Amino acid sequence: MSAPILEVDNLHVRFPITGGGMLGTGKRTLYAVTGVSFSLAKGECLSIVGESGCGKSTTALSIMGLQEPSEGTIRFKGQPITGPGAPSRMARAKAAQMVFQDPYASLNPRQTVNASLAQPLKLHGITGSEATDRIAAMLGSVGLTPEQGTRYPHEFSGGQRQRIGIARALILEPEIVVLDEPVSALDVSIRAQIINLLLDLQEEFGLSYVMISHDLSVVEHMSDRVLVMFFSQIVEQGGWKEIFENPQHPYTRRLIDAIPDPDVALGHGGLAAGATQPAAPAGWRFGSDGSAAPNVFSPPEPSELVDVGPQHKVRLLRA
Repeated sequence: MSAPILEVDNLHVRFPITGGGMLGTGKRTLYAVTGVSFSLAKGECLSIVGESGCGKSTTALSIMGLQEPSEGTIRFKGQPITGPGAPSRMARAKAAQMVFQDPYASLNPRQTVNASLAQPLKLHGITGSEATDRIAAMLGSVGLTPEQGTRYPHEFSGGQRQRIGIARALILEPEIVVLDEPVSALDVSIRAQIINLLLDLQEEFGLSYVMISHDLSVVEHMSDRVLVMFFSQIVEQGGWKEIFENPQHPYTRRLIDAIPDPDVALGHGGLAAGATQPAAPAGWRFGSDGSAAPNVFSPPEPSELVDVGPQHKVRLLRA
């Protein structure tokens, strides 16, 4: 097996908070990401799922260099891209780019599509006919025409604007693309088109995706592997089949049970009605099932990711 293209090792992100209002008084520490580790293979789609506030977006921002880790290392092709001596943000832009949730907010309303796509190329020294040709080719790859490049963002539909956002992310030919809820702001009728486009582009350009999402139906359709986060930690990880068909952690099961399902025989999720919770391996116990709000100002209990199957791990506490 080839070496991973991205490695995240023991990532921690903590924010010092000065109290006031709802946060209380005094100095406190907010634990946003705690001990997150994973790798990403070339051509793989790895999804990070969980409810709002679990730490998945902070993890994505750390990968992009938009949030400095408190501890831990992030490596691209074996080379550290965090800490002293890390490459500049501009250098990292050629390795990883991001597709944002709201396509309209991510585009400059005063710039034409061509100008938005030309800007990152210019910053990296690509101008003239080379830039023009690359812009035209990229617009074609996302299902738009070169003529549409002369228009402004407000002249496009939401789905078209997301195609522009994808084109802007890919214009520098990155190897990793972070997808931050890429279809959640779109109409249901358009979501499938954008999902299929992302899958086609992944195959065409050999892209590796890290997808941040709370929509498990999208995750199931696109992902090779899934990380489930709760209260700043990974609580379960594995292939999409293991996660969706054999979830082990109570919190994962709660997430899957919340997926709307028209098949009344399955209730409101993919788990059969009356399914029982798997027992933890001998000597271990499950932590919180996610039914109670955690104290984000206290570090999570010491725990370990334990193997429960091939490439399938669950976070457990010692009994």
